[in-house]
Amino acid sequence: MVRRLGFSFFVLLFALSVRADVVDIDNAELARLSAAGVPVIDIRTEGEWQETGIVAGSKLLTFVDERGRTDSPAWLEKVRGVAGPDQPVILICRSGKRTKAASRVLSQEAGYGKVYSVQGGILAWAKEGRPMAPAPSAQATCAAGARC
Repeated sequence: MVRRLGFSFFVLLFALSVRADVVDIDNAELARLSAAGVPVIDIRTEGEWQETGIVAGSKLLTFVDERGRTDSPAWLEKVRGVAGPDQPVILICRSGKRTKAASRVLSQEAGYGKVYSVQGGILAWAKEGRPMAPAPSAQATCAAGARC
């Protein structure tokens, strides 16, 4: 019995150590981490980017499209082009809700070790009067003929 408990404890410790660290951050931490070079991935739609603008330097990778559809494998491929699982990433959306789902995909399906989720999303960023950059058009961010 003791041997079995020891093995179960080891499996539990291993599972906890492999699990990603998903951390909710505020705007001050977003600014600090971004300035330190941690990539910011804006998971909103193109219309949302155009409506509000973006955090300067953000990578624009829609997670849930205008029709409410997701394509996690395709999205993960794009994220891997920005940062690998051994690198930290920051996710931002409109209000902070979609980043929860996207963070789970990165941590549980793709093995990302450190995922930061911005609380309040771009709305909180804008409300604080933080700097915004205009969003580039889809033609500028997608290769010819590619679906982004």
